[in-house]
Amino acid sequence: MPKDSKNEIRLRIHKRIRSRVSGSESRPRLAVFRSVKHIYAQVIDDAKGHTLAAAGSNEKDLRGKGGNVDGAKLIGKMVADRAKEKGITRVVFDRGGYLYHGRVKALADAAREAGLEF
Repeated sequence: MPKDSKNEIRLRIHKRIRSRVSGSESRPRLAVFRSVKHIYAQVIDDAKGHTLAAAGSNEKDLRGKGGNVDGAKLIGKMVADRAKEKGITRVVFDRGGYLYHGRVKALADAAREAGLEF
């Protein structure tokens, strides 16, 4: 029996998390996706299926700053600011199947410091 890849394991964990975590209009979901080079965050209303705010380290003004903890902090602050512009202050955090450590934790902490509650 072949061994599952890291991404298959992550997707299985993410599916389990998503069975319990869902975003609503009053409290949307802050979803994180981490690749080797970049990190992305979206504030999603799952009831409507709409992304309300998003930020990613592949944006023009952030190129080359996304693959590390400092880049993740920038993205966390940026997504929180964009969400607050739209009147969103409370969210539920979706770590996307990744361990709450390193870049994912840095993004979450920066979003909290910028004013998002979760």
